[in-house]
Amino acid sequence: GTTIFRVQHNPETCVMRRTHNLLRAVRSLPGGILFTPGPLVTSADVKNAMQVDYGSRDIRFMQVVKELRSKILVVGEVNQQGERFTAIPMQGSGSMGIEAVVGTVTPPSGKFLVVMNGAYGERLNNICKRLGISTIYMDFPEHTTPDLARVESVMRSNPDITNVGVVHCETTTGILNPVLELGRLTRRLLPSASYFVDAMSSFGGVPFSVDKCEIDFLVTSSNKCIQGVPGFSAVVARVEKLMQASQWSARSYTLDIVAQYKGLNATGQFPNTPPVHALLAFHQALKELEQEGGVEARCRRFQRIRDIILQGLTKIGFKPYLDPSNKESFGWTILTFLSPRHPNWDFVKFYTALNDRGFVIYPGKLTKADCFRVGCIGDIREAEAEALVECVRETVVQMGLQL
Repeated sequence: GTTIFRVQHNPETCVMRRTHNLLRAVRSLPGGILFTPGPLVTSADVKNAMQVDYGSRDIRFMQVVKELRSKILVVGEVNQQGERFTAIPMQGSGSMGIEAVVGTVTPPSGKFLVVMNGAYGERLNNICKRLGISTIYMDFPEHTTPDLARVESVMRSNPDITNVGVVHCETTTGILNPVLELGRLTRRLLPSASYFVDAMSSFGGVPFSVDKCEIDFLVTSSNKCIQGVPGFSAVVARVEKLMQASQWSARSYTLDIVAQYKGLNATGQFPNTPPVHALLAFHQALKELEQEGGVEARCRRFQRIRDIILQGLTKIGFKPYLDPSNKESFGWTILTFLSPRHPNWDFVKFYTALNDRGFVIYPGKLTKADCFRVGCIGDIREAEAEALVECVRETVVQMGLQL
């Protein structure tokens, strides 16, 4: 007779063991794991792509830029639109890309309607005001999407509006705003107006068609959902609307997307020095997006990471700022949690304890509630999310928090 020993498989024990092993590995990483909305964790191949030095007029680099511009249109689902759309990389941060678009495409006597419900909508409003643009701003509560009936009323009362702008994923909270519905409303009531979307934290991680959403101008950043490094923004523009802006002068000499577009199309070169290494990294990041299965597949990974963090931190006792039952607006690129009302709570100590263990989160940015944020994007996987939850659990015990 052979004696058979059966080993009882305990999935929770296996997860705990894997998590503790990962925690030990994370502590050896120089920067830890970034659970932030950008900059974020990048792959080894993205980092390695920056080890090549190209001159800005090197034909190999110019070919990279050409391919990169084409692949951006694939992400925006407008690559089959012939010459109707174009992609324009713009040096600088995402904020500089927004300022470049606003300052270029708003007519000299234009009127800009800003629909906002967070700090990044406020940024768009402030850019308009700083540039001397006549602005109507509609400020909605940070935990809700804009009331389209109110927006419609404002549009009907102001038929001279030339530009409409909104943030797709408001990184203040992670809420997803209805860019499709707002785009259709703009096209119906203000057919000649330009519709601008700040897609900084959604492009490449939230599937949508630029054309179907009636978007004329979109800005994203190299260091967000596509998982590149900081250094430039990417503008997706409807060429017809872009050419209309060539009838007047941009409000900035260097932040001029018409000049950038014309220069890239004519010579393949940037009018001013490009961030060569960041563009090389982004080119590799776009390849990795394709290899993962495109935006739909990346979206599913981000959603799995969000669910692990949301369920894990909720089980510990933290409360999400947004209502997860609002499926259409509850995003998956960043989570916002309310700070506990406990005498031992101290965000700086909480942040530092996590940081010392190799996990980096983000402070809050709400105007009316104390909170903190956890990013769900970047080259991270489910195991890292599980390890973060375990680390938060240990930190809560260490701080003596009763949640």
